[in-house]
Amino acid sequence: MVIVDRYTPAHRAALAGIAVNVVLTIAKGFAGIASGSQAVLADAFHSASDIVASAVVLVSLRVAHLPPDESHPYGHGKAESIAAKIVAIILLLVGLKVAWDSVHWITVGKMLPPGPLAFWAALGSIAVKEILFRFTVHWGRRLRSPALVANAWEHRSDVYSSFGVLAGITLARLGPPLGIPWMGYLDPLAGFVVALLILKMGWSLIVGATLELMDTLPERSILDQMCAHCLEVNGVMEVQQIRARHTGSQFLVDLKIAVNGDLSVREGHAIAARVKQRLIREMEAVADVLVHVNPAPVKEAKPGGFRTN
Repeated sequence: MVIVDRYTPAHRAALAGIAVNVVLTIAKGFAGIASGSQAVLADAFHSASDIVASAVVLVSLRVAHLPPDESHPYGHGKAESIAAKIVAIILLLVGLKVAWDSVHWITVGKMLPPGPLAFWAALGSIAVKEILFRFTVHWGRRLRSPALVANAWEHRSDVYSSFGVLAGITLARLGPPLGIPWMGYLDPLAGFVVALLILKMGWSLIVGATLELMDTLPERSILDQMCAHCLEVNGVMEVQQIRARHTGSQFLVDLKIAVNGDLSVREGHAIAARVKQRLIREMEAVADVLVHVNPAPVKEAKPGGFRTN
């Protein structure tokens, strides 16, 4: 079934994220302590938050793919949007934590250049997390999973984080040879810049997840495509209204179509059934369709003039 085919790769992508981040958290934590780099320690904390985020996504995927029941007749797809919002909140909290720690070390810390291990830890993190980001975002977009896409961008935020750490470490280590001791402060300063990037990404994700939970309409191009499919069904004279709302990776669609007013109820129902079948068959993102049939107005129909409210 489609549900199984979709769930399995999403489940594997989330598990891969957890496994990779466990290794990175341990490695960067050890490197940060051994090298005395506050930026690498902040980056390790960021990777630890990725573990929580991937675990949230893993649970949400399992819930989202449960079949409809008496209490949830529309299914459980909203679980993915909720998970995306939780991941975004985690990002915001991590960003605030990293910013606080960085400011603390800048104001009260004794700045010494970090050891070489910090440099290699940041470089390795960039390579590993970029691969993980590309893997996760590929499956997230292919499966149209908001939770998995949010998790992918959480991985990408770790790439940005490590880039900032790498720059800070490099400049901080150049301080003593150049006779510029204050460059040691660039290590925690890099952590602060990273915190700003994490906060920006978390805010973008939380806005997107909120729009989905508020049943915001999809892009106009998607609605136009739905309308075009409906008008290709024999007997549909006009599409009067289209509404669509997210349920995880798919849409629930409400339609009002106009047919010949002289048709019987049975004939009108048959046309509505064909509209529903066509949309579900031709548009993989459509989970279910409710079609309301109206008699066509006496005036000439305007196929492209559907309403959304």
